[in-house]
Amino acid sequence: MIDNFLLLFQAPTVAVQTLIDGILIGAILALAAYGMALVWGVMNIINIVQGELVILGGYITLTLANMTGIHPLWTVPIAAVVMYFIGYGIYKIVIHRVVDEDMFISILATFGISIILQQLMDQVFGADIQSADTGFDSWGYLDDAITLSQIHVISLVIVIVLATFLVLYLKRSKMGRAIRATAQDARAARIMGVDTDHVYATTYALNAAICGAAGSLVVMTWIIHPFLGLAYTVRSFLIVIVAGLGNMVGVIIAGLGLGAAEQYASFLIGIEFRVAFVFLLMVVILIWRNILLSKERRYLK
Repeated sequence: MIDNFLLLFQAPTVAVQTLIDGILIGAILALAAYGMALVWGVMNIINIVQGELVILGGYITLTLANMTGIHPLWTVPIAAVVMYFIGYGIYKIVIHRVVDEDMFISILATFGISIILQQLMDQVFGADIQSADTGFDSWGYLDDAITLSQIHVISLVIVIVLATFLVLYLKRSKMGRAIRATAQDARAARIMGVDTDHVYATTYALNAAICGAAGSLVVMTWIIHPFLGLAYTVRSFLIVIVAGLGNMVGVIIAGLGLGAAEQYASFLIGIEFRVAFVFLLMVVILIWRNILLSKERRYLK
């Protein structure tokens, strides 16, 4: 570990390469996290099944690419649309029953859905690690001391396009305004004639579509298997905790920061401890936020 730490200073290109890789990876994490922030902010639900929705989106892309022979990139909008309807169905079957209940009940409900999806994906797609072959290469700079994966750069562009679309949709569309009104005060929105149940269904379905797009990018840039979802749920939760609800810019910054932190941690302590680092970071940040909240309460008293 010490040798790796010293190498970051002795070989600046290694540090730069690690930072670039982390930022490109963090963009995809931020996309999935924004979906969780949307559901949490509008419906007051911590969506534990978030990671499984991401992985399912990846399997949709993988299946379409293998069955039809089309390039995986063209399946991104298809996966998003398919996941939109899956999310809508999950809301109508389960989520609408726990929206107005205690948050702990919604956590249990979405945790149960995550287990069901894990087992279904295991039975349908198998437990093997899989990824989609994009055929893209890398660009090399400084005599290939620094490389940029083309699919990572393309994924970053897609994330930027999707983020822009989401911002415009929430600000300018009628449903987007209804979603923002419901997030601010659901009771007042109902009094003003907003169908909050439809808003909740659309919000959850939109989150699933975001996860579908993120999963498509994940399967093209990394690997997936049915039991990998929890890591993405924790990452999304961590980003939302740091950024706050309804803060798109904060989610992007936190996502990029988490991606960079993961890359540096993987380089320093080994890639096998990458997920452990994410869990440890979540615990540290939760303790830190609890300390800050305790100080704030004492100050107010």
